[in-house]
Amino acid sequence: MIDKKEFLLHSIIKAYIEHLEPIGSTQLKSMYDIAYSPATIRGYFKKLGDEGFLAQEHVSSGRTPTTEALKLYWSNKLNFKLDFVDRRAIEYFSKDLGVAVFVQEQKSDILKDILNVENRYMILEFSTFAITVKYSDALYRFLSDMQGLELVHIVNISKQVGAYEIYEKVSQHLQNKNFHIYNTKEFFSLALKYNYDENSINAFLKGNILDSLEEGLYFEDLIPEGYIAICHNCKIENKEIKMLVVGELSKDYEYFYNKISMV
Repeated sequence: MIDKKEFLLHSIIKAYIEHLEPIGSTQLKSMYDIAYSPATIRGYFKKLGDEGFLAQEHVSSGRTPTTEALKLYWSNKLNFKLDFVDRRAIEYFSKDLGVAVFVQEQKSDILKDILNVENRYMILEFSTFAITVKYSDALYRFLSDMQGLELVHIVNISKQVGAYEIYEKVSQHLQNKNFHIYNTKEFFSLALKYNYDENSINAFLKGNILDSLEEGLYFEDLIPEGYIAICHNCKIENKEIKMLVVGELSKDYEYFYNKISMV
């Protein structure tokens, strides 16, 4: 059961996302026909401000939700499974809302077999391709433990343990995936504003950033403060895809997902 304070916090966040301006108690009451008096609302605003959820520029101004409040709000709202999405809707509404969307087709290639050729080199057989690497006892034992794993996991593990020949050759196949960015301009705006280095920019533009991400929400560990990144596994035209939505916390992501979802 949502309590009065939480209800008012959700209401002011919703109002702020819709109008992108400080919200006063009387304004909030009239917007949502709230039963509480403006004085009662102001009292709760004060408590929420003391707890770090609302900010106020000066005494007579309205309130705005803090970064922490918006992070908590979206963490509760965006915790859902996404099924089918519409590509044309992504293209249109990413620009309409002002977010960047990275879409990468997921290949379910797995490591099927490792063939030792006279202790000189090894052939790694995946579901749809094969690569050849130099043989070593340690590497052969290491790869034997990875049979049955998907391509993306092998890329991540090989990089972590320093098996760079495997990492580079398998990465090339990952980069050949069908990858597209919608509203690239929004990402460049973010990258320039926060002075991203070339490696970070390339990780997004080439789709490598998606390889290590699981479904869920990401904040300062991936992108600057005040932004959110949402990763979903879903389908476009019956193809398995991984989708990453990146934008400011103040954007209306509920609206965006309602528009692109086909269910």
